[in-house]
Amino acid sequence: MIHELRIYHAMPGRLPDLNRRFETVTLKLWEKHGVRQLAFWTVLVGDSSNDLYYVLEWDSLAERERIWNGFATDPEWLAAKAETERNGPLISHLSNLFLAPTAYSKLR
Repeated sequence: MIHELRIYHAMPGRLPDLNRRFETVTLKLWEKHGVRQLAFWTVLVGDSSNDLYYVLEWDSLAERERIWNGFATDPEWLAAKAETERNGPLISHLSNLFLAPTAYSKLR
């Protein structure tokens, strides 16, 4: 099992819009394409309250490439993304890490 940690660094004041897009659009499209989310977090105490963290779960990098590419090129996603960003981008940049569990990790 591979876990993908994605960190979206939202534009100032746009984190509520980013959360709303996940709640109303993105998660439904992920379900359609087979993207498996493990959890989402925002920062309660820490460096930036404009960040959204989430983890996706994949069987392999090949599965990730196939499913993610299908989602990323879905016309419904592209239209929704354009609509939700008509007043400017929601994120300034993102960080993306692929994680492999250690032998002693509870989550594998």
